Amino acid sequence: MVLRFNGAWRFTPPEDGRFLNKSVPDGAVDEFLAMISKVATQGSRKGVLEHFKRHFCAAIGTTHVRSSDESWAETDLTNFMRSAADNAPLFIEALFDACESLRNRSPEWFVPDYPMINKVLGKHNVGYEVQPPILLMRDQAAPVVSVSEPPATLAEQAIEMFQKSLERSEELLSQNRPREAVQEILWLLETASTAFQGIETEAGTVQGKYFNQIVRDLRAKSAGTTLDRVLQWVTTVHGFLSSPSGGGVRHGLDLNNGVELSPNEARLFTNLIRSYLSFLLVEHERLSNRGS
Repeated sequence: MVLRFNGAWRFTPPEDGRFLNKSVPDGAVDEFLAMISKVATQGSRKGVLEHFKRHFCAAIGTTHVRSSDESWAETDLTNFMRSAADNAPLFIEALFDACESLRNRSPEWFVPDYPMINKVLGKHNVGYEVQPPILLMRDQAAPVVSVSEPPATLAEQAIEMFQKSLERSEELLSQNRPREAVQEILWLLETASTAFQGIETEAGTVQGKYFNQIVRDLRAKSAGTTLDRVLQWVTTVHGFLSSPSGGGVRHGLDLNNGVELSPNEARLFTNLIRSYLSFLLVEHERLSNRGS
């Protein structure tokens, strides 16, 4: 698989902004070298080092020549990777292509996939994300909407579940699995709504056991407020994503009229739901404090 990106980046990578766009820092190079060393435990160490060396030689425009022994192969690979790191897009392309070609050549081996590459890039604030077959700039991607920490009124077990579900949704997005990413966070929205069951409002106790029942009663008891309007939007998004002729993430997709979510649409919906969750958690805390 060939990684596609703006051809001008091969000559001049974008300037640094919120992220490191021009080059790959030494810390990230060291982590990728450590990955390659672990891959090499599955076969000929020198052969694996030479395989990656060939790709990084191409990235810097030099001829690949086999090293005299394993030690020199490791030293040469390190030098070529550090040289290639001066142009971040070319470095990432060389690493990704080397991993993919090795995976195809030795399918029984475990070779780092693009989520593992993205994790290291993100850790070191490198401004690119691999979404095969495309290399995207993170500055140009939609930002992730942060979600407030669940308030102390929720049980510790629920807090842990909440964070794991948010992380899982983001992980699925990075793996280019848009429907599953939206499904995970939609499930979280439905789960979070149960926290309002039995909560006291000025108009009485919230009734219902399921998402639609709880939201309907909470709206009735909050008529004319911002909470009422937000719950209206939540219901609309939930209904569209649940419907077979909409997003089809809960009840299957209508093959004739359904909407197959794209990665960009999935990011939109996950960010919308994250925003709603953040607001609802604060409202839950307010109502809980009022009740006590």
